[in-house]
Amino acid sequence: MAELRLEELSARNVVAANALTLKPGQEQFVAPVSYSAAAAIPDPTTSWQRVVLDGDEVVAFVMGSFDPNAEHEEFKAILWRINVDADDQGRGIGTFAVRALADEARARGHERLYVIWESGELGPEQFFLRSGFQPIGETQYGETIGALDL
Repeated sequence: MAELRLEELSARNVVAANALTLKPGQEQFVAPVSYSAAAAIPDPTTSWQRVVLDGDEVVAFVMGSFDPNAEHEEFKAILWRINVDADDQGRGIGTFAVRALADEARARGHERLYVIWESGELGPEQFFLRSGFQPIGETQYGETIGALDL
């Protein structure tokens, strides 16, 4: 594995980010990258979208948001999405991406990073727990709200 690095999501790498694959059963927990990118367009000043590269290959996508004016605390610094290519899962790439987002949150003065996930056998819960997020509540839809103290 070459040294992992982050690059801002751009026209140059969005096709590769969209081509990231999932393991069978994971697709119910993740929408395509282009959906996340489009959802961030209304306020690009709060969106933080990056691809993770291993050498020149895009191996993951991570999207966070930093909105100090958000009405709900969990939306002030949140991990909205992480997608590591199926063939690259289990290599520490997701952990690298979460740490990079946590570093960015800390640099912006946040003391906690949040994430919201849906429980399920093939869902992301175990990854988030291994990454240090602790369940702190539920959304009105029954999803878990997790927090990582920075």
